Amino acid sequence: MFAVVSAIVESQSQPASDTYLIGLCLKGHTQSFGRLYQRHQQKVRSTLYQLCGADGLDDLVQEVFLRAWKGLTKFRQTAQFTTWLYRITWNVASDRRRSYAQIRSRQVSVEDSQLQNIPSYGTDTTNQLNTIHYQDLVQRGLAQLSSDHRTVLVLHDLEGLPQKEIAEIVGIPVGTVKSRLFHARAALKNFLDSQGVEL
Repeated sequence: MFAVVSAIVESQSQPASDTYLIGLCLKGHTQSFGRLYQRHQQKVRSTLYQLCGADGLDDLVQEVFLRAWKGLTKFRQTAQFTTWLYRITWNVASDRRRSYAQIRSRQVSVEDSQLQNIPSYGTDTTNQLNTIHYQDLVQRGLAQLSSDHRTVLVLHDLEGLPQKEIAEIVGIPVGTVKSRLFHARAALKNFLDSQGVEL
């Protein structure tokens, strides 16, 4: 008991590694998982948003961390926690896309004509509208990619993961990651070109 308390006090005075926090979790210190959540939830949220959109995002994030908590005893200490967590995130996103494929819901997006009808109040407003418009176009472009291409593009270009780690997460060779990334970038560029966006 004293060892766990002193480990907790020590871990709060300095940044603890993921491996150390996992070790505490496995010894029954559930608050350490809260620290893992705080450390990684923004990246998980961002990835899920890019892969699935905003609908039900909080529930998806919760599902990822619930699966991580339940599977923590199966986590191989030799693996990187972030890679394992991204794998769970990818699985949750894949499950969501499959369920949406069965029940097609309509997409809500900002239309060009709606953007043009909003009155301008200065350069800040114009810049914000341009940013919203560009983000909407990127989301629409991502939505047109296949699930495989979208996943690789989001993890590499938007989340900054190395190709080798993406290969581990998705369970494909690095060469396939490179190929999918090339094709995904080309398809997204073609879509943006067709919408009048020059890169």
